[in-house]
Amino acid sequence: MSTVTQEQGVGRRALLDGDKARQVLRLAGPVILAMLTQTGVNVVDTYFIGQLPREVAVDGQFALTPSLMFLWAVGGFLSAISVGTLSTTARRFGEGKLEEAGAVLPNAAVVALVGGALGTVVGWYLLPSAFRLLSSNENVVRLGTGYARWRFVGIASMAATAAFKSWYDGIGRTHLHLVAAVAMNIVNGLLCYVLIFGRWGFPRMEIEGAGVAACVSSWIGLLVMFLFTLRPSDVRAYKFYRAGALSQRMMSSLLRLSVPGGIATTAVMTGFLLFTKVVGRIDDAAIAAGAAASYNGAATTIIVEVLSMTFVTCLAFGTATATLVGQSLGRGEPDEAERYGWTSVKIGAAIFGVMGLWMMINPEGVLGAFSHEPAVVTSGTIPLRIMGAMGAVFSTAMILTQALFGAGETRFVMIVELSLHFGCLVPLAYVLGMVLGLGLVGVWTSVAVYAVALAALMVWKFAGGSWKKLVV
Repeated sequence: MSTVTQEQGVGRRALLDGDKARQVLRLAGPVILAMLTQTGVNVVDTYFIGQLPREVAVDGQFALTPSLMFLWAVGGFLSAISVGTLSTTARRFGEGKLEEAGAVLPNAAVVALVGGALGTVVGWYLLPSAFRLLSSNENVVRLGTGYARWRFVGIASMAATAAFKSWYDGIGRTHLHLVAAVAMNIVNGLLCYVLIFGRWGFPRMEIEGAGVAACVSSWIGLLVMFLFTLRPSDVRAYKFYRAGALSQRMMSSLLRLSVPGGIATTAVMTGFLLFTKVVGRIDDAAIAAGAAASYNGAATTIIVEVLSMTFVTCLAFGTATATLVGQSLGRGEPDEAERYGWTSVKIGAAIFGVMGLWMMINPEGVLGAFSHEPAVVTSGTIPLRIMGAMGAVFSTAMILTQALFGAGETRFVMIVELSLHFGCLVPLAYVLGMVLGLGLVGVWTSVAVYAVALAALMVWKFAGGSWKKLVV
């Protein structure tokens, strides 16, 4: 056996490949900070709205969950241009074809901006009806529509920023988006404070002000990412905006890779929207039975916000993995790509297992940081503990999902997400929560079952290795 083969065998048997772990962490670190900072936009909204009078705070926090899910059902579909952008850019960069890699960016940006403009127009007019499908509470519909409409004005910038971010991720410069994310969060925090509460002479807009703040900050983030592409060194190396860079063939290729990822994202958001409707029906049933109020909706919003911080961190590891997988495949090193995937899974399982343990030990403290209503904390305690127990499972599922995206294996992920959301998550949430009367505990138990199934299928597909043969 050759020395190289022996070393590869030892690397596979080792608990953790130190060199690859360092590369994953080097790329993932800035993405984690950027995505956590960007998630701070939603966390700040949830916190400030929770400080409003009770009649606005409870319904307003509940309205945030469907608002964000509507946003991601449309914006997430459009932002899936990032899937094709990262996969193609990483391949061309790994092959050493820098100008071909540079041509990816303007084509992805055009697709994102055109699609985003259409999404804004459609969403603005359909949001009131969409909210009424999920809630019979007119206050939730009113508050949610006012907030979500402004978020939809930022959909084009959201999608285009995802394209710019994924391009730089594809060449390994994951730190650049952190600058844009910090700028976005500063702008959002300041505008939230002045617009929600009417400070410094600004009108008191309450929940609608949070939507305006998020919209403006989104466009600021896109501007920052665009300015990076004007640096002379990047312009010389990649020639982004040269004559003839725009290509129908390139756009078609990006869409071919990205649309399945967009459908998968839309399936996830639609599934969770229906999941939210089950929570709303549990609240309605409690009130119909004589309860003065029910707090399951507000508790669910807080749990989603807490989990979003975990999810975006998982996605950061997934982004780093997708970059390393794509570049390795571009260099013709599929086994190296596989080792990056398993290394990232091990790191993620360790980190998110610990984070989940913290949620299990101190759920009251976590929930109490977002709501001063004791009933909200009580409603969410057991569900948050259930989600904490799923930390390592969620990380495995999400990291390998992104690794498969990096390889160009988007159709499999689409099929799995469609099947699990509409064949498992939504019906199981209804059965456990409504039919069997387990309430919010039953609803969130269905999420745990979904997470286990998703992780198992992603492990099976990645271990099978068929993704190594895909041509991008």
